[in-house]
Amino acid sequence: MPVCDVVLVCLKTTNNAVLKEMLPPLLHRNTIIILIQNGLEVENDLSLMFPETSVAGGLAFICASKTGPGHIVHHDYGKLNIGAHNNVNPELLQQVCNDFNEANVSTHLSHDLLKSRWQKLVWNVPFNGLTVVLNTTTDQLVNNPEARQLVYDLMMDVIHGANHCGVHLEHNFADKMIELTENMAPYAPSMKLDFDYNRPMEIEYIYTRPIEAANRAGYEMKKVSMLEKQLRFMEIQNKVIRN
Repeated sequence: MPVCDVVLVCLKTTNNAVLKEMLPPLLHRNTIIILIQNGLEVENDLSLMFPETSVAGGLAFICASKTGPGHIVHHDYGKLNIGAHNNVNPELLQQVCNDFNEANVSTHLSHDLLKSRWQKLVWNVPFNGLTVVLNTTTDQLVNNPEARQLVYDLMMDVIHGANHCGVHLEHNFADKMIELTENMAPYAPSMKLDFDYNRPMEIEYIYTRPIEAANRAGYEMKKVSMLEKQLRFMEIQNKVIRN
């Protein structure tokens, strides 16, 4: 590949260690790297690798799954939310959004990337983790009263964590996310598929980093921490199988 004006990183965060070797041949002085990934602090870590490079973050709101090499099933939704992290030319980032929209990929420019990431965590934390530990899908979680309560409690834990970190999220945002999921096609999130296919799960950035950020701000995300520990245990079991 030649050097690029814009590099979209769409790897799972479990593969981010390869970026230090993979990205340099693609970069020129004004390249912007956009991390279209889940979780918290992914841009921070990339900026430490490439302190002089423009870094932005992207959040994909889409229900899709890979069913085989080169085969993707699009279940529902489909839009991008992109925001600047550091050293970013705002006009260039707006042009990236315009290019996506002209290609019929609905894309919004976020003016608060950190808030956008916490908002995405409100959905990702309960539905990724619970579909793994309960071996289920999104529709079954919201249609079962006990599981729905678990989802809500986890969402509120994330919202309290965000608020303690200075990111204001309304409490009714949890209700909005549950309503969105009720209208969504039945779906197994990416973490569930990773677990089912014995691939590493994205526990670090979706669970551990938000827990640590909240702890630094003086709030203990107890329910999220419990789910994280369950996932860590299951990850170890899967690793034994992989080896």
